Amino acid sequence: MKSAVIVFPGSNCDRDIAVAFEKASGRKPHIVFHKDTELPEVDVIGIPGGFSYGDYLRCGAMAAHSPIMRVVRERAAKGVRVIGVCNGFQILTEAGLLPGALIRNRTLKYLCKTVALRVERTDSAFTTRYAEGQTIRIPIGHGEGNYVADASTLDRLEGEGLVAFRYVGVAGSTDAEGNPNGAARNIAGIYNETRTVLGMMPHPERAFEPLHGNTDGRALFDSLVESLS
Repeated sequence: MKSAVIVFPGSNCDRDIAVAFEKASGRKPHIVFHKDTELPEVDVIGIPGGFSYGDYLRCGAMAAHSPIMRVVRERAAKGVRVIGVCNGFQILTEAGLLPGALIRNRTLKYLCKTVALRVERTDSAFTTRYAEGQTIRIPIGHGEGNYVADASTLDRLEGEGLVAFRYVGVAGSTDAEGNPNGAARNIAGIYNETRTVLGMMPHPERAFEPLHGNTDGRALFDSLVESLS
């Protein structure tokens, strides 16, 4: 599997996702910068977490207009897999590659902890190594992770099976108990219509190896390798 990681001013999780790509695939990812206008031929593009452009205007709004994002849109339209984590998810919504938006957490506080997620489906390149309905534990670290969309968009995401991950409580409930940020319908991650673009607020690259204290995120990267190699 060949991969690339996009780096913006203020990205701070680019190395994390690059290490996960490399350890899962055995190949170093290409590091591509926001001002670049070309992208190597790759199977998957990672848009990392952080605070691109200092989160000015809205989180991800300025990064969405960086020169490299034109190329990312073109590759995504051709079926290249794209994963945006945390700020990467925000960038994908601002760039129009995913619907909805991410706004301030319900508590108006920055959250940094491990949360429980439910894997909603396993028929995407990102989730083949999980079981449908499996509960996994993945860290979050965000101040604007509250996913919102209008009712018709939310209904479409539900009806077309485009919800990738959902926040859940201890007993697997999808009520406020397990919802850390107020996200609509406990949505933690979504796909585009073809399930080739994934945006998620939790950080699977921070739950990749035993030294992290949790390896629940590794299956996502192993799924990509299995599906795209």
